Amino acid sequence: MSKPTREKIKIRKIDNLPARQVTFSKRRQGLFKKAGELSVLCDAEVAVIVFSSTGKLYESSSSSTKDVIARYKLHTEDVEEGDQQPRPELQLENDECMRLNKELADKILELRQMEGQDLEELTIDELQRLENRIEGGLSRVLQAKDESIMSQILALETKGAELTEANNQLKQRVNKLGMLSNGDGNRASGVALVSEISTDEEEGMASEFTTSSTGYYGTSSSTSSLEDDSSDNTLSLKLGEGYMASLLISE
Repeated sequence: MSKPTREKIKIRKIDNLPARQVTFSKRRQGLFKKAGELSVLCDAEVAVIVFSSTGKLYESSSSSTKDVIARYKLHTEDVEEGDQQPRPELQLENDECMRLNKELADKILELRQMEGQDLEELTIDELQRLENRIEGGLSRVLQAKDESIMSQILALETKGAELTEANNQLKQRVNKLGMLSNGDGNRASGVALVSEISTDEEEGMASEFTTSSTGYYGTSSSTSSLEDDSSDNTLSLKLGEGYMASLLISE
């Protein structure tokens, strides 16, 4: 035979006053009993305080209810003081964090105002100061821009002067090379001209010497005089050739 199941009671206020009082009495005693068992089993300090609906006090404690209450108050006061007064190093970190957050928010707002945003709450004096700051910053920006442009212009002028100087040096080297090549050509043509003139004069002198020697072959004195004349003429021609060659080389 199966055991009948007990109907589960819904937890809500009991409207019937006598039933409510009976339930209060039974459950209060059961609560005190469980608290006593908890104190014995776990070596805990337990105190239970209950006020009825009529305001009557009921209490149960493992030692003394007042001692437990005093200990409770002392503990809660220490916890509240600990929460209200954190450790010094944590307080410093919190203060620094709050200061940095405020400074960051102020800088962000200032930047937005310089960009022309969030200007509704500013007064006329604040707007005037903001305008002066923007104008001062703009003048510094323009000055820095002008200085940068001038430095770039000077750098380009210096580079241009260096390129011009290098170009002039290159032209001088080209001119020198051209003069040297022209001088070598003139020297070669002068030497060829001198050799041609000397060859022609030697051939003419030889033919003249042959004719003279043939016409005056019979007389020894005449022959000796002709030989002297020919030697003189040959010497003079050779001197003339050397002089002309030196003139051509010097030119």
